Order: sequence, then C-alpha cells, then structure tokens
Amino acid sequence: MKNNSIRTVVATGIGAALFVVIGILISIPTLVVPNTSIQLQYAVQSLLATVFGPIVGFLVGFIGHAFKDSLQYGSPWWSWVLASGVFGLVLGVAKRSLRLDEGIFEKKDIVFFNVTQVVANIVAWGLIAPLLDIVIYSEPANKVFAQGLVAGIVNSVTVAVAGTILLSIYAKTQTRSNSLSKD
Repeated sequence: MKNNSIRTVVATGIGAALFVVIGILISIPTLVVPNTSIQLQYAVQSLLATVFGPIVGFLVGFIGHAFKDSLQYGSPWWSWVLASGVFGLVLGVAKRSLRLDEGIFEKKDIVFFNVTQVVANIVAWGLIAPLLDIVIYSEPANKVFAQGLVAGIVNSVTVAVAGTILLSIYAKTQTRSNSLSKD
C-alpha cells in the first residue's frame, strides 16, 4: 500500500509538471473562439489517468491546470481547472476496463478508450466548464458554451490521435499476459 502511495504522488507530480510545461509550450490557438487552443497536455493526462487511475488522472489535470493558469494568467480559472480534473478522473475510472498493464491495446480497447475520452470531454468542456463559468464568473452563456464546444472538439481529436499513440506505445512496453511459455 505504501509503494502505491509513493507511485501516486510521483505520477501526480510528474504529470502535473508535464501538464504545465506542455500546456505553456505547445498551445495552438483555434482561431475559431477566443481563449481556446489545441492542448497536447490532455493526451499525456489521458495516458497517466489510464495507467495510474482516477486519483492521479484528476490531480494531474487539477493541479497542472491550476499552476499553468497561475503562471500564464496570474490566477487559476477554477471552472476550467475543475473540468481538467474531471476529464482525468473519468479516464482514470476507465483504467479498469483497459488492459494496458497486460500489454494489450487492441481495436476494441482503442474504441473503448476513445468513446470514453469523448464522453469525458463532453462532460468537462460541454457541461462543467461553461456552467461553472456562468455561476462563478457571470460569463455570458453563448460565449462559454461556444468555448466549451470548441475545446471539447479539439481536445477529443487531440486525445484520439496523440493519446491513442501514447497508450499504444505504453502497452507495447508491458509484458503481454500469457506471453511466457515453459520449455
């Protein structure tokens, strides 16, 4: 149990740091809606969430996004920080249905992962972020739902491509179940 706690802390720390660095260095504006961009850190968060579970998934997004916002804008935008955490939480729960640790990430796993990450993006950016923007910051509904829609779409595509690649690479580093035979 202690070893698992250490892994959780280390994975969270490294993941949050990667979230910040990638989020600051690689942010491609969508040019469709203000303050929305293509963010590759969600692919890394999806890998860490599906490998280490929902606690790490949530904390990487929540802590990483809070620090990134603080460094870039002076303070966190809490509605989107929470949405990033929820995205990781949902993907972390999906860990139970994936076979990454067994070295398996086949078509049905890829489909399951991508359906799950699209649902997580819809919940995070289509519901949580815009609704909290309205409640916390009194932002106009049409603005925040447009931002959420664009963010959800670009994050879904980014995670579908880069996240799937990362998970495929990770699965290949694991020993496949029943891969050893007795001579």
